[in-house]
Parts: sequence; structure tokens; C-alpha cells
Amino acid sequence: MPLRSKRSLTVGDHSHALPPPTLPGFEHIKRFWDKENALFSAKIVPGEYYVTVDGEMITTVLGSCVSACIRDKMRAIGGMNHFMLPLDHSNGNTAWGAAASAATRYGSVAMERLINEIIKHGGRRDHLEVKLVGGGNVLGGMKTDVGSENIEFVKNYLRNEGLHVVGEDLGGVYPRKIQYFPKTGKLRVKTLVSERNRIVVEKEEKLIQTFDKHLNTGDVELF
Repeated sequence: MPLRSKRSLTVGDHSHALPPPTLPGFEHIKRFWDKENALFSAKIVPGEYYVTVDGEMITTVLGSCVSACIRDKMRAIGGMNHFMLPLDHSNGNTAWGAAASAATRYGSVAMERLINEIIKHGGRRDHLEVKLVGGGNVLGGMKTDVGSENIEFVKNYLRNEGLHVVGEDLGGVYPRKIQYFPKTGKLRVKTLVSERNRIVVEKEEKLIQTFDKHLNTGDVELF
């Protein structure tokens, strides 16, 4: 059984209560009280992942990046990653260095670490369910369709690992905001078609251009 963290006081104004303690290694992840969903949320950025054994939400914004939302459906342990590129072809010598936070910007590392962390805290491989989001073709100036490469990678990875995808919202041409609830498995996806679209694309394009020079619908609720 997973090690359960001690819950914070939830009487009165929840926004002033302390969030539940994080699992070891995730103390750097930014968390906040989400009024709309009335729970604490962990916000991850490219290269990060988060696993929780409490009733938290995990959120991020995706362009060509992909997030895998994975949980043990029997034990309500789960998490989400946010990776930018499929594989590291640089032998660890990217512009981001060889730190763990840099490595998990690649899908091959991000997927392995997310799954291993869930299992480490009591999840069972045969109980895992997976939902996938992202991979939009939003970087028109790039030589390759990074979103499609990320989609192809993650599907092949999960197939080779024998893990079943129960829901997905992949491809298209717009960025997405996503909210994932590991305790219940609920996944909410919002397409960004306004000014936020341009801002997301510009930020992601700069990140990927700096990042790597070797660039060669199921059970999902839309909101």
C-alpha cells in the first residue's frame, strides 16, 4: 500500500489551508488552491512531472508537447508529465545540460520516471490506465511536425510497454489547457483559440529552438 501523506485542515476557507504534503522529490512543483474545482492543484511546466496520492488536481498548458496522465485505478495513485520532444539524441549534451529536470523534457525519460514513481508509491503495473493529450501542430515555422513526432513516440512507447490508452485528445492545430484528477481519472481539456494561443506558441517555439538542434477521443471531457 502507498504511503499516505497527512491531510491538511479543510475547515472554513480552504484557500488559506495548507496543501497536503508532497511526495519526496516533488517539493519544487508549484501548487495553489483552485476555486473552480475546490481543491489544491499542482501546475507543471515543460520537463516536469507530478505524482500524488491525495485528491489533488494536476494542470498544464500544451502546444506541440504531450502529457501522459497515468494512474492506478484501484489505488487512486497517479500523475502527469509534460514532455517536449520524443528522444534525446545529444548523449546528454543539450543546451539544458544533463540535470534530471532537463532529461524529463524528453518523452523517453518522462514516461519511464512517471510510471516508476507511481509504482514506487504502491501502484501496480497491471492496474494502470493511461490518457493522452497534446501534440498539436502549432509550430508552423519548424522543419518537422514536433507534435506528430511526440504522438507517434508516446503511442509506440505505451504499445511496447503493454499499457492501454483509455482516452486521448491528440493532434489538431491549437494549444490546450488540461486538468487531470488522478483520484477519479477525470481529464478535462480546453482548446485555446484566442490570444492565449499565440502566447503559448511563441513560448514553446523559443523553448524548442533552444532545446534541441537534432529535430529530424476516448474518456476525455472537453470544457
